[in-house]
Amino acid sequence: MGTGSRILGRSRSVATARFQKHSYWLLRRLRGRPSRDACPANVRYTLELMRFTRSAGILATAALVLTALSHAQSASAVDSAFQKFWAADSPSVAAKAADEIGKTSVTFDDAWKRLRAGRTYAAQKAGVVQLKNRTPNGIEHFFAVTVPANYDPARRYQVRFQLHGGVGGRTSNQPRGNGDIGTLAGVADQFYVIPYAWDTSPWWSDDQVLNLSTIVDSLKRSYNIDENRVVIAGVSDGATGAYYIAMRDTTPYASFLPLNGYIMVLGNEEIEDGRIFPNNLLNKPLFVINGGQDQLYPIRIVGPYTRHFIGGGVKIEYHPQPDGQHNTRWWPEMKEPFESFVAAHPRDPYPDTMTWQAAEPSHNRSHWLVLDRFGAAPGESTALPDLNLIPSSDAALSGETGGALFRRAKTTGRVDLVRTGNTVQATTDGVTAFTLLLSPDKFDFNQPVKVIANGREVFNGPVQRSVKTLLKWAAKDNDRTMLYAAELPITLKR
Repeated sequence: MGTGSRILGRSRSVATARFQKHSYWLLRRLRGRPSRDACPANVRYTLELMRFTRSAGILATAALVLTALSHAQSASAVDSAFQKFWAADSPSVAAKAADEIGKTSVTFDDAWKRLRAGRTYAAQKAGVVQLKNRTPNGIEHFFAVTVPANYDPARRYQVRFQLHGGVGGRTSNQPRGNGDIGTLAGVADQFYVIPYAWDTSPWWSDDQVLNLSTIVDSLKRSYNIDENRVVIAGVSDGATGAYYIAMRDTTPYASFLPLNGYIMVLGNEEIEDGRIFPNNLLNKPLFVINGGQDQLYPIRIVGPYTRHFIGGGVKIEYHPQPDGQHNTRWWPEMKEPFESFVAAHPRDPYPDTMTWQAAEPSHNRSHWLVLDRFGAAPGESTALPDLNLIPSSDAALSGETGGALFRRAKTTGRVDLVRTGNTVQATTDGVTAFTLLLSPDKFDFNQPVKVIANGREVFNGPVQRSVKTLLKWAAKDNDRTMLYAAELPITLKR
């Protein structure tokens, strides 16, 4: 090598070292995007030098720096967008933050990982907290939350809603008492939620369905709630309300525990609206207690209905109390079985079998099934077992109800689903379009998905994961354990 070559080599080595030295300055400073004039002269010199040199070392380092800067800026934008998402105080605000996330360079895998991990929770004071909300329909609701002693924000907690009785005697939304669970406290370390109903907003109203789901959402934004261990219990009118919620909005809850209640209260002409569907009880287990000496709902009246549902496939753990009256004096003996039932029945966020019936879009979803359009479809079933119908052989019920428990609206629809691997079998009655929400926890997106409806193949092909869909349902559900990567619309042609 000649003298000139050695000098040129040393010059390039010096230039490379100088560029590498100041590239670290760039990494630190350009994240804040300072103007070119803010750069030190020696850095500007290095940048100018890049224009006239073809040194492989310099160009490689430059590429690394620019790539690192791009990644750093992208990661910062994603972090910022997710911070807004976790800080959102409602699904609507979260949806706007989700749109911001979608405009970043976030990948599906990164978004999935972040959503599964969830937000970071802060320490909270234990004891009873009196709260209120205003549901999207504009009605103000009060409720009390008991935060467990020694609450640990790093741990997920079970939640029990306790619905009170005596709704008809309450004429306002104001809370009563101090909001403590009182003598009905269980043995588990859990949150207790005491909401309030009144004569114009009873438990069997769409307003209360919305209220309870709004409370669930708000709890998950402030406390580390176990999404798969939220249950609804109730006494008397509250028990009837538990039946009602189970038939209207099953998705957020693990089980329903009606105590001293009677489902046929919902058959009262002032309540019945043609949209009460006992078939929807098939989706979640129930723990039921009634007393033999109950002055309002004794076993002899309630028992036949409970047995009818059990015979039709509803999972009910029934504990009749022959000497029980319309009170909860049996609680000391039944507390442990009650709590054991709850512990043994966590929610499956992606059930492999489902049935859902509705009459309008406002209550048209069960987990990963959404009923979109109602009407007659080709090949639909006309023989789905219907818990609303009483067999003529059941004299204990057929004489009283005339063959049907509840009347029907003019247009209703039902879909029964069974998932096996990537194949979904659907049986429909009165539904012409529905949507399946697919999660990577249950479906292999590297393989085709097949949907068979009423014996006909209606879809067979690949389905792509979508960041937009993932974020849309994450904002709506606020649920770390129930995430969807794709929407698969199914239309049954006439």
